[in-house]
Amino acid sequence: MKVAIRIVILFVLIGGVIAGYWCWQSSRAVSDANELTLYGNIDIRQVELAINGSERIAELLVEEGDVVKKGQLLAKLETSRLKFSVDRAEAQVEMQQQVVARLEAGSRPEEIAKARADVQAAKATENDARRTHQRIAKLARSNASSQREADDALAAYESAVARRQALQATLDLAMLGPRKEEIAEARAALKGYKAELDQKLHDLQDASLYAPSDGVIQNRILEVGDMASPQKTVYTMALTDPVWVRAYVAEPDLGKVFEGMKADVMTDSFPGKVYKGWVGFISPTAEFTPKPVETRELRTKLVYPIRVFVKNPSNELRLGMPATVKIRLDQVRSDKPNAIAEPLQRTEVGMSKPATLNGSK
Repeated sequence: MKVAIRIVILFVLIGGVIAGYWCWQSSRAVSDANELTLYGNIDIRQVELAINGSERIAELLVEEGDVVKKGQLLAKLETSRLKFSVDRAEAQVEMQQQVVARLEAGSRPEEIAKARADVQAAKATENDARRTHQRIAKLARSNASSQREADDALAAYESAVARRQALQATLDLAMLGPRKEEIAEARAALKGYKAELDQKLHDLQDASLYAPSDGVIQNRILEVGDMASPQKTVYTMALTDPVWVRAYVAEPDLGKVFEGMKADVMTDSFPGKVYKGWVGFISPTAEFTPKPVETRELRTKLVYPIRVFVKNPSNELRLGMPATVKIRLDQVRSDKPNAIAEPLQRTEVGMSKPATLNGSK
């Protein structure tokens, strides 16, 4: 009797184990069906920073490994010659401004008064020459004066008339002021001098190198005293934002993934720590599986590169670090076309920056 009971208990235990294993396998299959696991590496952007000017380096303010913020001053060139150019351009602008002001103001009242007085004097001279000519011409008709004297008097009278007319034209011009074409020409010259000054000021500003974004200095290539130019890299910098995982999706799974899907990212360097991320890019073209990438499919099978952007508040993720990405496949696609769970904002250097998720930073 005891043996039979033991056999029954044994069968019950075996059945329980089998049932538990079957339930575990079933739940695992359901879990695998609702989750996609991808493998890839951490990727970031790197920038080669150069100074937009040709001059010797005067100061280098950061070292390799320094964490820098956007807008932070990194290096300076010698600026003596650039400052001289700015001073010369400022003087030209000031001089031309005075020329424009003089033309726009027109003739001074004193100049007009002088021109008017010259006309009056010319009129008096003309009247005197006319009377002299009339007397001598009358005497010449009665042979009391020679014809030569009459001709000289006539020439003097005509000269006085011409002088009076010239001075009258001068008065008219003084009252009208400069021509509008002259004022426009002076204004155009002033605009050109101002543009040249702006260029000199821009060159002076370019003598300083600022960080285009938050990042970490990787290499310091030039030193103080080296000749810099736009073609020479001074620093190489790794941008700390954005950070993403470059992973690959096999063609059969491509239809399960869409931009905006939330994802969990894990690394071997920090076991058990999960980084929140989202799918930000799916390549429109396929390629063969790269050799360093491990997938369950054959390496000759086509895959599609994707970018899974990751929040990295502690700056723990490094370039090239292997990462595992898990994506829940039961997420609902947004009704808005191309909408993503983490919208990207453009920065001044053309980088994509993650915005807030569900109203949190």
